[in-house]
Amino acid sequence: MYTDPTRLRATDPGHVEGNPVFLYHEAFNLNREEVADLKGRYRRGAVGDVEVKQKLATALNTFLEPIRERRAHFAAKMGLVRDALAHGTDRARKAAQTTMALVHEALELGYLERFRGQ
Repeated sequence: MYTDPTRLRATDPGHVEGNPVFLYHEAFNLNREEVADLKGRYRRGAVGDVEVKQKLATALNTFLEPIRERRAHFAAKMGLVRDALAHGTDRARKAAQTTMALVHEALELGYLERFRGQ
């Protein structure tokens, strides 16, 4: 992931505005004090890109951990997942059939049924 293309060395002052690493920090790092500290040090050239990215990786893993746990929980119970999908499919099918019956009626597409009735 690129950072600040104008920053050639870790000791060079950097730009955090528009920097993807800091955009991700803003979105996923819940430790606002750490983000503010990293931004200040980055602007002064007092922190390298490696440390900033490592802290981002830690923040992303912290953010993703509950999602990974939930996924593992459901992966261990695939029967439950299949049952939920089948139930949802049945409900959607019934709703779609009702809707399509209304569409056929509104567009008068039931002409064969009318002829058979005569």
